[in-house]
Amino acid sequence: MSGDDRKPPQTKNLKLVPQTLEEVRTMIEAMTPSEKAELSADWLERLRVFTPADSWTLGFSLVHLDDDAVVGTCGFKGPPDADGVVEIAYGVAPEYQGRGYATEAAQALTDYAFRRGKVRVVRAHTRPEPNASTRVLTKCGFRRIGEVIDPEDGLVWRWEKDVVESPSR
Repeated sequence: MSGDDRKPPQTKNLKLVPQTLEEVRTMIEAMTPSEKAELSADWLERLRVFTPADSWTLGFSLVHLDDDAVVGTCGFKGPPDADGVVEIAYGVAPEYQGRGYATEAAQALTDYAFRRGKVRVVRAHTRPEPNASTRVLTKCGFRRIGEVIDPEDGLVWRWEKDVVESPSR
């Protein structure tokens, strides 16, 4: 990733391209009802009242460097809270899974958040069982804190990474 904070994050294989409000709204409109049901109500409300100065809402398209194919999306579930905690989310299209792109996206988001200066902890939630996302977070240096009840997702495993643990600091 570049040291220039104004440039979108880039990894070995991916560039994270900021999404526009129109792109995000189009993506949501194209979702199935079950996919829409997984979206955070808080995030949808922030999207509704979005202002261009809010860099924590729209997220990024994961674009492959070799062929400009969009392989997924990633972003934050909102701005850092009063304690400097921000939550990441990422998803890779099924046909591109298993190639390390989720790991690259999670690490790029984490580094990006820490470079903002307002973030001291990056958090993620997974289903409460070993799965691809738990492997991604482990590879990125997150530690499993324990089980929590998420108001929207129910029982989840909470993962965190502190700023002092970030290799880019």
